[in-house]
Amino acid sequence: MPSVYLIKSQQNPEQRYIGLTYNLKKRLEEHNRGECLSTSDYRPWTVEVSIYFRDHKKAAAYEQYLKTGSGRAVASKRFW
Repeated sequence: MPSVYLIKSQQNPEQRYIGLTYNLKKRLEEHNRGECLSTSDYRPWTVEVSIYFRDHKKAAAYEQYLKTGSGRAVASKRFW
C-alpha cells in the first residue's frame, strides 16, 4: 500500500520532508543513510506522520497537495 509520509530532521527540527513510498521502513533507512540528496545534509530523520492509501493516485495527489502552500499550512497546523 502506498503511504504519504512526513519526516523531521533530528539534527535540525525545522527541516522537514514530505514523500510517497510503498515501503516506509526501507525509505526511512535510505534517508538516514544519505542516499537522498535533498535530505542527506540533515540526517538523522524520524517519521512524524504516515498515512496509508489503497489507491496510488489518491496517495500521489495528497502528497502533491501537502507540497502546496495551503497543504503546507495544513501540515504545519495538524502534523508538525
